[in-house]
Amino acid sequence: MTPDEYCQQKAAQSGSSFYYSFLFLPPERRRAITALYAFCREVDDVVDECTDPGVARTKLDWWRSEILQMAAGTPQHPVTRALAPLAATYAITPERLGEIIDGMQMDLDQSRYLDFAGLSRYCYHVAGVVGLLAAGIFGYRNAQTLQYAETLGTAFQLTNIIRDVGEDARKNRIYLPMDELKRFEVPAADILNARHSDNFVKLMTFQAERAEGYYDRAFAALPAEDRKAQRPGLVMAAIYRTLLAEIRADGFNVLSQRTSLTPVRKLWLAWKTWVTA
Repeated sequence: MTPDEYCQQKAAQSGSSFYYSFLFLPPERRRAITALYAFCREVDDVVDECTDPGVARTKLDWWRSEILQMAAGTPQHPVTRALAPLAATYAITPERLGEIIDGMQMDLDQSRYLDFAGLSRYCYHVAGVVGLLAAGIFGYRNAQTLQYAETLGTAFQLTNIIRDVGEDARKNRIYLPMDELKRFEVPAADILNARHSDNFVKLMTFQAERAEGYYDRAFAALPAEDRKAQRPGLVMAAIYRTLLAEIRADGFNVLSQRTSLTPVRKLWLAWKTWVTA
């Protein structure tokens, strides 16, 4: 299996909305974004699949060394071997990849966020940086597009957090800011024990409206001259906003189930957005 085939398999296996946004890209850009996504999956899996935090930290340290090896021209892992020949062309730097690893490290260091300021830092590392790198791969002429990309990445992460409240709670993680739980009178114990309530719906409505605000600000920041090049991000946004609308229509029943869109629906949204954007 070649490094590119490894990354393709990693991306396809995930079933992620991101995979559908890559389908219509030219081959080299598709290879680059697929390799970047595979990198994100690898370091995310370190945290999600490792039960020993010490072992997870050791693995993340290995990845920090590996991206330096990539920069030096001696990558060992299939993902970094796939990224290496494309890194210079698309500004996939060790510094940016290291910022993503910093975000994964945050999941090992804390399982609660006191306020949105803290959560937004986490969103920047695990999603905003990915948005910045992706924008470079898709191509842009106006630097304002980077503001769009970072903001859109945060919107995606806020949507993920809303979708995964119950799943994260079962791992003893609560990403919803603690001060907002207090404001809406939702005890952390309600989240951990999957107790749905009117106050919980009000809390989640607030979270959804904030996520929508990030989508709106992202689209407002996208220069017209770069809209066509950035269509993969618009595809992802169409899928994620549809998912968010489904969660809202279902009354934010996220404590005991995980809402998702079917592959056929994702493909339809991807095609429709690509041809009309």
